[in-house]
Amino acid sequence: MMKVLVTGAAGFIGMHCIERLLARGDQVVGIDNLNDYYDVALKESRLSRIADHAAFRFHRVSIEDKEAMAGIFAEEKPDRVIHLAAQAGVRYSLENPHAYIDANLQGFMNILEGCRHNDVAHLAYASSSSVYGGNAQMPFSEHHSVDHPVSLYAATKKANELMAHTYSHLYGLPTTGLRFFTVYGPWGRPDMALFLFTDAIRNGRPIDVFNQGAMVRDFTYIDDIVEGVIRVLDKTATPDPDFDPMNPDPGTSTAPFRVFNIGNGNPTPLMDYIGALEDALGMTAEKNMMPMQPGDVPATSADTSELRDWVGFAPNTDVRDGVQRFVDWYIGYYGRNG
Repeated sequence: MMKVLVTGAAGFIGMHCIERLLARGDQVVGIDNLNDYYDVALKESRLSRIADHAAFRFHRVSIEDKEAMAGIFAEEKPDRVIHLAAQAGVRYSLENPHAYIDANLQGFMNILEGCRHNDVAHLAYASSSSVYGGNAQMPFSEHHSVDHPVSLYAATKKANELMAHTYSHLYGLPTTGLRFFTVYGPWGRPDMALFLFTDAIRNGRPIDVFNQGAMVRDFTYIDDIVEGVIRVLDKTATPDPDFDPMNPDPGTSTAPFRVFNIGNGNPTPLMDYIGALEDALGMTAEKNMMPMQPGDVPATSADTSELRDWVGFAPNTDVRDGVQRFVDWYIGYYGRNG
């Protein structure tokens, strides 16, 4: 049993991770500010699933609050940290860029400092497939360059990886970044395509399909994400004994630093994803074909061989099965007429 601090506790991935940690007997300290980037009631409903557990303690605080975060780390003394709290979303970063600097840079700095000063054994944190940016070489590999972000969100996630490496190098803090690829499933985020599409189709509204539908995503089911996060948390990052500073590998280091893709390894055309949703709902979507949006990329695809080699697992849930599970949850949560 260990004590794990999880930020973004009322979030989609955070709630699911905490349920798994509690189920196996860990103590969990949750942090979330329950901001209104999307429906607060949904966040509160997620939180209610874990709030009464005897081994769970919750702090409502923003990660960018330096004093509050320092106090929580000093009081709780977590063994390990899963950092998921962030300002998410590519398109929203065009509207409110400062929110990304506050949460994703200042907030992450506070996490690193908390880990450094309180002898945290391992920090596992959320990065994003967005870091691959302008790279069109598929599938994306941790050995590829990630120096050409096309959104501010992506730039902040790349910055997180750089900041983590610095702390791994300077202070010996083991850090592992997980580049999530389009996560979906029950209790998902209302700003994500699957949620938006389901709500629109059920209410007779057209759905906005970007890049005229010519999009491909490596949709990754939530249970697979959680399995990967927990396994990575349990396996502390170590230096790469084969790291060559004359030919540096972007994915490893002489410091205890690792980054991994965590995606399904089965890129799916957006129109097939919409088709799976139409089949699950038994309804046909009216499609409003739109141009590509600024900051977006046409395709993502994850090479997950490094993750599999490291923890013996890589996501593999069939998209049609995952979409059906999401629809079943959505109808149960919002009602047949919601």
